[in-house]
Amino acid sequence: MAKREKKGKSKSSAGYNQKIGEDFLLQNAQKDGVVETASGLQYKIVEEVAGEKPNPESTVLIHQRALLLNGTTLEDTYRKNKPDEVRLAELIEGLQEGLQLMGKGSRYKFWVPADLAWGRKGTSNKIPPFAVLSFDIRLVDLIE
Repeated sequence: MAKREKKGKSKSSAGYNQKIGEDFLLQNAQKDGVVETASGLQYKIVEEVAGEKPNPESTVLIHQRALLLNGTTLEDTYRKNKPDEVRLAELIEGLQEGLQLMGKGSRYKFWVPADLAWGRKGTSNKIPPFAVLSFDIRLVDLIE
């Protein structure tokens, strides 16, 4: 019984991730410049450019730094100096919504709740269940 109780409090457990994520989003929403959409996506404008905005069918060129809340880097195209070409329709729901807010050339920070990302499943060993993800994204170009 003691092992089960200890396991329930593990930092890798889904319940722990969910609580940490919810607490983070509540505190983050109170910070200056952070906007929360109706879906729960949070963002902060780092650099606003009044360029063309993508639509749900767009293919875009983006620089991105994707992190877990603990600081673990998932992806960093800034470091590689090679932006990603992606179709909005292939991205997680939170980024589909967020990128459509951005004008070409803009840079935003996003905090994506688990239900707008990989939810209760996570992905293999990289993204744990109920993980809130942090993104620093520059919309470099609209391809189509």
